[in-house]
Amino acid sequence: MGRVIVIGLGIFGFNIARDLYENGFEVIAIDKNKEVIQKIRDFSTKAILGNGADQEVIESLGIHPDDVVIISFGEDLATSTLITLHLKEMKVKSIIVKAPNEDHKRVLEKVGATEVIIPEKEMADKVAKSLISPNVLDYIPLSEGYTICELVPPSSFVGKTIGDLRLRSKHHVEVIAVREILPDRLNMVPRADFMIKDSDILIVIGKEEDIQKIK
Repeated sequence: MGRVIVIGLGIFGFNIARDLYENGFEVIAIDKNKEVIQKIRDFSTKAILGNGADQEVIESLGIHPDDVVIISFGEDLATSTLITLHLKEMKVKSIIVKAPNEDHKRVLEKVGATEVIIPEKEMADKVAKSLISPNVLDYIPLSEGYTICELVPPSSFVGKTIGDLRLRSKHHVEVIAVREILPDRLNMVPRADFMIKDSDILIVIGKEEDIQKIK
């Protein structure tokens, strides 16, 4: 992968640029706000004061097809769309765009965005899931309705073996790993005679509705 170019440094863009830079990525950050550019200088490889919607500014970066470009313009669909189109013409393979809603997401995907993120919706979903299923620690959504998640075992699971629970036949859910807190280790593809402790965390795969049933 080449550089990461972040165009638009609102809360979302600024934090992504900083986090990637702190994790060793080469990050180019662009915004037309002078104060924001001064703040991002310590958290980016290069900070550029300029209008990311300006075609000349984009072309001056010498963007390579292997660079990742993240576009974060709030609700300005026209600007996000124009930049996405321009990057697509430049053969950029990875164009990630922030959008405020599903309507904008559909438009951006049609003009060439490889990924469209709706941060507010995704965070709302995560908070809602944490309230609906307080024993589910984290979700990784997969295709076709399947998900991988970390699950605090219900009290009815404690003291039983994986074989006793018959999760695959009864609930269509598979335990693919157990994270043991005591001792601190990850037990991949646990055996049927593995006994679940109240300090264990189960990592399971299955359809979301089936996982909900065993919570």
